[in-house]
Parts: sequence; C-alpha cells; structure tokens
Amino acid sequence: MAALSAGRAAAAGLLRAQSLGAWRALGTSATLLQQAQAKSHRAEGTFQVTMLPGDGVGPELMHAVKEVFKAGNVPVIFDEHHLSEVQNTASEEKLDRVVDSMKESKVALIGKIHTPMGVQGDLASYDDEGRKLDLFANVVHVKSLSGYQTRHNNLDLVIIREQTEGEYSSLEHESAKGVIECLKIITRAKSQRIAKFAFDYATKKGRAKVTAVHKANIMKLGDGLFLQCCKEVAELYPKIKFDTKIIDNCCMQ
Repeated sequence: MAALSAGRAAAAGLLRAQSLGAWRALGTSATLLQQAQAKSHRAEGTFQVTMLPGDGVGPELMHAVKEVFKAGNVPVIFDEHHLSEVQNTASEEKLDRVVDSMKESKVALIGKIHTPMGVQGDLASYDDEGRKLDLFANVVHVKSLSGYQTRHNNLDLVIIREQTEGEYSSLEHESAKGVIECLKIITRAKSQRIAKFAFDYATKKGRAKVTAVHKANIMKLGDGLFLQCCKEVAELYPKIKFDTKIIDNCCMQ
C-alpha cells in the first residue's frame, strides 16, 4: 500500500511538472507572439531605433533623448538592449540580438559601451560586431554654439575616420616574451571608400575643403597608400579643395 501511494504521488508530481513545463512553453510562445504582433501593429509612419544605454552617463543621456523625442512627438519606437561589461550583463547571445536589431532598424543610438583595458570579456568582441555590420565611417561634427564661451571658438569642422582597419584592425600578438606586435592594416579598397565618403559628405553638406590627415612621413607604405588613394579620389571632385596634413601638425592647429 505504501508503495502504491508513493507511485501515485510520483505520477501526480510528474503530471504537475509536465503541466508546468507546458505552461512555461506556452508562456514563452505567447511572449514571442506578442513581440511579433507589436512589430506588425507598429503604426504606419513610425520608425524603430535600436538603443543601447550602456555604462556611465549613457543611461542618463538615453533617458534624456527619449524625453526629448516624446516632447517633440517624434514617431520613433525604441528597441532597447542593455549591455555592460562593467556590470557583467553582456553575452554573445545578447550581442547577436543587438546586431539583428540594428540590421532591422538601420539606426542605432549608443550611450557609452565601456570595456575596461586588460579585460577580455563578452564585449571584447563588440568592435568585431561593428565590422560585421561594416560600420566603416565614424563621423563627428565639431561646432561652436552661440552664447557659450570656450577655449576655442568659431569652430565648424567634421572629422571622418575609418574604423574597420588601420589601428582598428585589432590584430596583435606576443611574438616573444615581453614583445607585442600590433598590425596596422591599410588596403586600397577601404582607403578609396573612406576618401569617397568624405568627398561625398563634403559635396552634400556644402563643405569647401577636405584634408587628409596621415603619418606617411614615418609609415611610408601604409599611410603612403592611404594618402595616394585620397589624392586619386580628390581628382574626381575638382570643386572641392584638397590638402594634406601630418597628424602631429594637425593636432597643433
């Protein structure tokens, strides 16, 4: 009799576990279905933007962005993803979801993703994801604001930087104890592409001059190829003035 009771109890427990598993599966399916329906029912004329608040001041900045967009009735839906190497919330699975979201959105707002130097964590491959998406041009507009006195005034310049090769190749190794080799890769194709991007940007934005900043006086082959490509592309844009500056001199201007 005791054995029979124990068998009934085990069977009941198994049924409950199976039932619970079914509910979990059903709950997961329902969640995925709701997400799919939310995307399909997105109001016409609205746009999805991937958002990564990140670390440090990132979450505060992204909160302010959402408040500004809300006040301006901007038709945007934010798809938020929380990644942090500092708080140890990153994983390859999350990185894949972020990349998928970026591919769908075509636009992403990133607060601050900080990877501490010397740490090889899940976000160490964050730059690799940028290369997978081929985000080759980093564009920074530096412009003085009226009414704000700063050390340098009347600034209006745009810095365009290639960020998939060169120092960003991320190819380094220890060839011998205490000896590190870091490879700087320069290719004709990508040098021509970033140069064309810069001249196209200048054309669209009404800029009068493009300056190629380099270190060809020392890196004669690598930066020499980059400089040569810039000069070749510049010939295709006769209306835009082109000049070059060694990086040391450029930083002192």
